[in-house]
Amino acid sequence: MFSADDLYRVPVDDWIQFGVEWTALHLRPMFLAIKWPVDAVLRTIDGTLQAVPFPIFVALFALLAWKLATRGVAAFSALALIAIAFMGLWKPAITTISLITTAIAFCVVIGAPIGILCARSNTMWRVVRPVLDIMQTTPSFVYLVPVVMFFGVGTVPGEIAVVTAASPALIRFTNLGIRLVDKETIEAGLAFGATERQLLWEIQLPLALPTILGGLNQTVLTAMVMSVIIAMIGAEGLGLVVLQGIGRLDVGRAAIGGIAIVLLAMTLDRITQELANAKTKGRSHLMQAISRFFLGARGENVGEPVMENK
Repeated sequence: MFSADDLYRVPVDDWIQFGVEWTALHLRPMFLAIKWPVDAVLRTIDGTLQAVPFPIFVALFALLAWKLATRGVAAFSALALIAIAFMGLWKPAITTISLITTAIAFCVVIGAPIGILCARSNTMWRVVRPVLDIMQTTPSFVYLVPVVMFFGVGTVPGEIAVVTAASPALIRFTNLGIRLVDKETIEAGLAFGATERQLLWEIQLPLALPTILGGLNQTVLTAMVMSVIIAMIGAEGLGLVVLQGIGRLDVGRAAIGGIAIVLLAMTLDRITQELANAKTKGRSHLMQAISRFFLGARGENVGEPVMENK
């Protein structure tokens, strides 16, 4: 009886292996150029955060959470960090925070401009959209294969995998937020004489900011997940604690690593959520500010009724 095993096997795996090896060999300078800034930023952030004393770090982090979110989130953040410290995981937790902070920085620098270009050009969006679909449907573990082949193993290659996996969400939400800006608002800006640059920076981006911050929230959570997975290629942080616990059959160590990851993820999620909600609540004030900006630029009196000529 005819079986699928009787079919000719197309050597796709051999082609992929050859392509990866050829790319890694001939484009090595490019990969080193990509790796260098990630390494520099990660080392700087991690070295700075590790040097901050524990009480000062907790106080500063809680103050930042208070300013960006609420007092409740600030209190939860402080308690979460104290709990992580009492479990003996302070240094791995700081490393994880450094990984996520670096990933957010690179995702914003790379993802936001691409999202803006996609929103302003349908052709660009048609090209980028299939790439994002592939990136977001690819299992997280698969990212480790090309990263190891092109960049090796360790914390820095792991960080590159984190940035690669986390950036699609920010690109999508930036594109969506700008496209959802009310057309009447854009037409009003053009009527007031706004240039394309003013239209983007003074109207579209401020009004799209809540949606973009929603994408930032998804970026943070994806980066948190990937920061655990990259422990499989030797990256440091809380993920390595969990991996070591599983490898040694030390359930307790794996458990406290998992608890620390959950606490840190909840803290970052609450801060970014509250930040997006605060921006959403301030949209009406922003609209008034935009009107004042353009009316003031034209030398008109803002807030005074316009008298009709009779």
